[in-house]
Parts: sequence; C-alpha cells; structure tokens
Amino acid sequence: MKKYKIGYTTGVYDMFHIGHLNILKNAKSQCDYLIVGVTTDELVSYKNKQAIIPHDERMAIVEAIRYVDKVVAQEDMDKMAAWEAHKFDVMFVGSDWQGTEKWNKFEKEFAEVGTDIVYFPYTKGTSSTKLRGVLEEILTGSNK
Repeated sequence: MKKYKIGYTTGVYDMFHIGHLNILKNAKSQCDYLIVGVTTDELVSYKNKQAIIPHDERMAIVEAIRYVDKVVAQEDMDKMAAWEAHKFDVMFVGSDWQGTEKWNKFEKEFAEVGTDIVYFPYTKGTSSTKLRGVLEEILTGSNK
C-alpha cells in the first residue's frame, strides 16, 4: 500500500456513525497528514436535505477524532479548488462514487497534478439516511 504525505476527504458527517469513522481511520492509515472538509449547512442542500447537527458542531466532532489532523469547511463542490488550497496528494472517497461521470472527471483532473483518488468500500448497514428515517418515524409517531 502506497503511503501518501497529505490526504483529503470530505463529508457532511451528520449524525456521526461507524461508516464515517471507518473512512477517517482508513484514510489516516494511508497518509501522514489528513485534512477533512466538513460540508457547510448551505451546501448540504445538494443532497436535497438539511443537516440535523449544525455545521459548527459537526466540525467540532470531526476535529475531535484522533485520525484527523485538520478540519476545514467545505463550502462548494469544486474539488480542484480544494486541491489548490490544500495541495493534497491523495483524495479519499467512498466507493459509491467510483465510476460515476463526475468522479471519472475528477480522476483525470487530479492525475494532471499528480494526485491520486483512493476509493474506500461503502459501509453497509449504517448510514445517515437510515438514521434520519428512524428519527422521522420517532418524531412523527409513524412507527406505531
């Protein structure tokens, strides 16, 4: 396994769960310094939802994880702008994005600047979407 100097990954990290921890732990095992972009509340709308946990609290949670060296706000989806700002040599992403038109384009752009993309397996069983569904059932009483 190749060891990188600076790694970068992003996420909403709403309702932090084992899948989030897995990606951060795996990312840190492959780089010396891990930068994590936490999606702002405004940008979360790209998923057509609102974050349950406010951005500043999500930043604090991620910052407290021992695998994380630096936390930054992700204010837009421009990964090359993030590269310009942080000069990482690898970006870590969930495998659910692999092979998509968007990420195939990022792979080409990053290759031009010598940056790799490493895809990690999506953690099955737990997701923020599932947790959100359970919360909605509890709050609306539709689980009766």
